[in-house]
Amino acid sequence: MQEQRADVPRRWPGPPWWNNESGGSRLPWRSTVLFTLVVLFGTHFAALNQKGERVGLGPLAYALLFVACGALLWRQRHPVPVVFITAAAAVVYLGAGYPYGPVFLTVAVGCFSALVAGRRKVAWTAVGVFWAGHVLVSHWLYRWLPPPDDSSPSWGQELVIATWVVAIVALAELMRVRREQWARERAERALAARRRADEERLRIARELHDVLAHSISVINVQAGVGLALLDSDPEQARTALTTIKAASKEALGEVRQVLDTLRTPGDAPRTPAPGLDRLPELVEQAAHAGLAVRVEGEVPRLAPGTDLAAFRIVQEALTNVVRHSGSRHARVHVEGVEGVLRLRVDDDGPPSATDEGGSGNGLAGMRERAGALGGTIEAGPRDDGGFRVLARLPLEAVARKSAEHREDV
Repeated sequence: MQEQRADVPRRWPGPPWWNNESGGSRLPWRSTVLFTLVVLFGTHFAALNQKGERVGLGPLAYALLFVACGALLWRQRHPVPVVFITAAAAVVYLGAGYPYGPVFLTVAVGCFSALVAGRRKVAWTAVGVFWAGHVLVSHWLYRWLPPPDDSSPSWGQELVIATWVVAIVALAELMRVRREQWARERAERALAARRRADEERLRIARELHDVLAHSISVINVQAGVGLALLDSDPEQARTALTTIKAASKEALGEVRQVLDTLRTPGDAPRTPAPGLDRLPELVEQAAHAGLAVRVEGEVPRLAPGTDLAAFRIVQEALTNVVRHSGSRHARVHVEGVEGVLRLRVDDDGPPSATDEGGSGNGLAGMRERAGALGGTIEAGPRDDGGFRVLARLPLEAVARKSAEHREDV
């Protein structure tokens, strides 16, 4: 939610037409009106200070000012014609001999809008046209244009004007670069937020699949046993129902833990995540489902993320044996060798005749878990019959990655 709010363009207080976006349905009326008033009043005071030196303001002067300022109303929708209109109006205003003043700001704003919109060549061309017109009027055509007895300005004044124009263009270029950078950063934040959401969604789906697939497989097997023995062996049917109750209770507890984490993402989990220390529970649950499991090897010290992934991999592998194998025996071998945790789950039987198939998410989920830790999963038939799942999880890489994740958080 924080990322989404950060990507929403900031809107300032005021009427709807104050907040305008390029290409949108609203025009920047308020800023244009304020700018027009500044230009008109500024030009009026400039005329008072230049009285007797330049031509007094008349209808044509005000018309040119209104054209230059009014064109800025469309500076965000149509920056190309606007920058040329403001430049042309300013040149005509200058050629008519009217007082120097804020009219030149219209050219600056038009150029600024074109540059920010990414129309660099257009902006530079318009500024070049304005500069050429100014030089032409000031140093050649002034003899035939009002006011009478006008003289050519010094080249020092031209240098000042040139510096002013370059400063405006440089500022506009800087704003354009910053705007592109902001847009790029906003897109990167949105992409990162979507990627984190996708990763979290896959993690939750994987966790729920691992929790429910194992427990429901046990429940399914025991329900079949209970139905088969309900009349002939009520005591054994009672045992099956007891197993169903225990498995469903455990599944509900783990699902509730996942949902609690979703509801309060800022809080720590109330119960520790399962790990290989719960292998005896898996063996007992498998025994209730009719699968005898032998555990070999010694569990090394594991990081929490590795411990959870290893537990889920073994859980899913045993679930697949219960659901898809005709064997009633399985072996789990655990060892830590040279910084690598090796998990091997074997069964000796052919595929079950009652194999109901599945969604195919079990092996995919195991590979995703191992891949997230920099490990690998190998699964397939053995040469001597049966099926094998072999997982390799790099302990050092996992520990380092876990530390980096904690630092990022």
